Amino acid sequence: MDENWLKSLLEQVSRGELSTGDALEQIRHLPFEDLGFAKVDHHRVFRAGAPEVIFGPGKGPEHFAEIFARLAERGNNVLATRVSPEQLSLAQQRFPQAEYDEVGRTLVLRQKVEKLGKGTIGIICAGTSDVPVAREAAVTAEIMGNDATCLFDVGVAGLHRLLSHSEVLRQARVLVVCAGMEGALPSVVGGLVGVPVIAVPTSVGYGAAFGGIAALLGMVNSCASNVAVVNIDNGFGAAYVASLINRL
Repeated sequence: MDENWLKSLLEQVSRGELSTGDALEQIRHLPFEDLGFAKVDHHRVFRAGAPEVIFGPGKGPEHFAEIFARLAERGNNVLATRVSPEQLSLAQQRFPQAEYDEVGRTLVLRQKVEKLGKGTIGIICAGTSDVPVAREAAVTAEIMGNDATCLFDVGVAGLHRLLSHSEVLRQARVLVVCAGMEGALPSVVGGLVGVPVIAVPTSVGYGAAFGGIAALLGMVNSCASNVAVVNIDNGFGAAYVASLINRL
């Protein structure tokens, strides 16, 4: 369900092809559908430009699969993040065509192809340990209608690896940069480009990394003025913001 769907529904009523009762039944669950254990926000696509996304942790497999199904019924693409094996098993029994990214732990049901972004979103990560967060970001960016280019394992310990891809940096309209340890990479990238850089601290590192807090503080204190920071391991949130920027 999106703006075009609602417009088509109203036009069918206007032409007499659909009764008001039938139309009412189709929009009965606007703006949300109360399942008892969850209130599924079908109206979010109108308010925010993207359908509700399912955050897997804390949801029982049956509840997860039911929420996934109710979102799918409206015809939109469905994205779920941090999906557990149990949740995946039940959801794919009902939607075998849904695509699971094992590294990023995302589950996607593609029901429409729509390019909404005006340019390319660059997804960069410092080390291979940061790839799961970067994959979550990449899947999110793509399902939200963007072209995404990924650069993995280009951290500051070998900066020449990043500089060898300078063309990718220049062509991106917005960049998502994931890094753990000391979290230096977003500042480096921010100093090389004139576009927004969304920094994602990851929970990668030894004891003094404090599960990503060291990287978070380093990114928040960046001297690159085009760097903004999201929460630890939040590849989804970074890509969502990047997608909104890419539509402007």
